[in-house]
Amino acid sequence: MNKSPIGIFDSGIGGVTIFNSIKKLLPKEDVIYMSDNLNSPYGNKSIEIIKKLSQKNTEWLIEKGCKLIVVACNTATTNSISELRHNFNLPFVGIEPAIKPAAIQTVTGKIGVLATKGTLSSNLFNSTSTYHASNIEIIEENGDGLVELIEAGVFEGVEIENILHKHLDFMIDKKIDYLVLGCTHFPFLNKVLSKILPSSIKIIDSGEAVAKQTKALLINNRIENKSNQGKYSFYYNGDSASLNKVLNHKFEIKRI
Repeated sequence: MNKSPIGIFDSGIGGVTIFNSIKKLLPKEDVIYMSDNLNSPYGNKSIEIIKKLSQKNTEWLIEKGCKLIVVACNTATTNSISELRHNFNLPFVGIEPAIKPAAIQTVTGKIGVLATKGTLSSNLFNSTSTYHASNIEIIEENGDGLVELIEAGVFEGVEIENILHKHLDFMIDKKIDYLVLGCTHFPFLNKVLSKILPSSIKIIDSGEAVAKQTKALLINNRIENKSNQGKYSFYYNGDSASLNKVLNHKFEIKRI
């Protein structure tokens, strides 16, 4: 099992932000990445459809011999990871908006969360928010329209800026001091976000924390690869353009 790959799946290219963090922290691990961009976005789908897609993606990665699976999608994690852990006998790493560190570090007592409808409406998101930030004001915003543009390879420009202003201006007026990116697609917008947000607002995403949790599970389950130089395989089932763009054409990608 030690030399088996880590599996990562997402509704599209968002999980590449997680892959980059894992690759940096765990350079000896092989990784298989599966982009389910044929069914993107997940954020506006029903819970039952999200669960079925997550199950299907997991089964595909297990068939590829993966030893651990990273659900690199906030919507899939918050709506299906409990079921995945129950149905499959291997370790899973999920992704939730990084509310805890923002709640601990906030000075104004106000934090913003930019996520998808599917994440914000999930029981897991609401229980996490209640547990870690009961005395903090959380300003939630459904980042409607952003995932579709990012999947189309649009990371900056007037259209993206207008949508971000629509979602974020009232958070700025409310004096948030942390913005939690609750979708793995959104770190691709960091350049534009730094242009729109005042310097007093810090951005938090889940990439580093997910990589650390992945490493901890590999060690705890004694399946860490210590004698390898990581090899990376990328698969997609929709369009290849956006995946090629974010990978800078450095890796071969294959259609499922």
